Amino acid sequence: MSDFLRRFAQQFATLDKDNLQHLNQLYSHDVHFTDPLHEVQGLVQLRSYFTELYSNVSELRFDFHGFDQIREGEGYLRWVMSYRHPRLANGQLIRVDGCSHLLWRDKVYRHRDYFDAGALIYEHLPVLGRAIAWLKRRMG
Repeated sequence: MSDFLRRFAQQFATLDKDNLQHLNQLYSHDVHFTDPLHEVQGLVQLRSYFTELYSNVSELRFDFHGFDQIREGEGYLRWVMSYRHPRLANGQLIRVDGCSHLLWRDKVYRHRDYFDAGALIYEHLPVLGRAIAWLKRRMG
């Protein structure tokens, strides 16, 4: 197990809307971050993205449960993200499984998240959520 991945996960899990200045301890200034909904380049854009993300939810937590180093400076974190958004799922807690592929030297310079965007957002929207649930039933 990678000490780097464990330390990164522990520090990342402490982030909230009031301490995003700590992103510079985790990421290089030229970080490239991608998830199914966004792509940002550079620490300034990443901080802006996280500021928006944290300000739009009433609760956000990451529980890390997998730390897999592939080779020196490359690995995966597996996690469950739990969040509440006042306009999704009637404000109920939403949980989404995902993983992050990280490349690092002394800090992370490439971070790519993989998760089901439907489970994150779309399935919890009033009209679209019902349509997605219907499609899943039909295809299952």
